[in-house]
Amino acid sequence: MKELAKQFIGEECIIYTIASNDGSIQGVIKEIDDGGMVIERSYGGREIVNLDFVTRIRQYPRKKNGKKKDIVWD
Repeated sequence: MKELAKQFIGEECIIYTIASNDGSIQGVIKEIDDGGMVIERSYGGREIVNLDFVTRIRQYPRKKNGKKKDIVWD
């Protein structure tokens, strides 16, 4: 998972975990180490997530004009 997650460094992503309250975390992946990843949230906060609990990483979907989609359906 570590090597696959490195493809998303610097990208705004939705990270799905089994440990978060709402099931997903949104933010920019800043760095990835052996056991976790650092995520910078949109409000400026930083969060560290254990890679063992990550089930899916998805680049934030965008419209044709490059703007973020308002609603993301999974």
